[in-house]
Amino acid sequence: MAKTGTTTQGLRAAIERSGYYPTLVGEAVQAAVGGEPVVSYLVHQETTFDANEVRRHVTVLVLTGTRFIVSHTDEQAADATSPSPYATTSTESVKLGRISSVVLSRVVANPESYTPGQLPREVVLTIGWGAVARLDLEPAACGDPNCEADHGYTGSSTADDLSLRVSEAGDGPDSVRETLAFAQALSEATAATTTPR
Repeated sequence: MAKTGTTTQGLRAAIERSGYYPTLVGEAVQAAVGGEPVVSYLVHQETTFDANEVRRHVTVLVLTGTRFIVSHTDEQAADATSPSPYATTSTESVKLGRISSVVLSRVVANPESYTPGQLPREVVLTIGWGAVARLDLEPAACGDPNCEADHGYTGSSTADDLSLRVSEAGDGPDSVRETLAFAQALSEATAATTTPR
């Protein structure tokens, strides 16, 4: 479930509607936002299956006039460190000028009959600001198929601080629309920012 909008009251209501520890999530997000007006937000809850357990997770993305705030809350079953179930909430506040990329991947069914405005069946929003990077390496090779020399490695580094997948089948068409709207608001905000990185 994803909910998006543009007001602090709407953000609180979306967190409440998610039903996922709304008091805990709301307090963490409000502390990170502080007194800044909310420009746009997205609340996305997902359920994952881990061995024999079902785990829930909520991600709240908030755009203010100067910052991008991301909050994650995960629930954990009782374990060796805690005799009772517990939740972990984290928030990160990033200045808009530090955001280096906003990538929106769209999966569209039957592309030959695509019409403008048609809703993708799935979107993946990836946001990078330099805190986490994925490094993909592979052995380098030369053009000689019989060469056995060590040519070192080649690879690429990709900013991968946050990746959020929303699908029409799993989350509903409104969630896909809301993710598209938030991605556009964030892209526009980062384009308007001239702060050096």
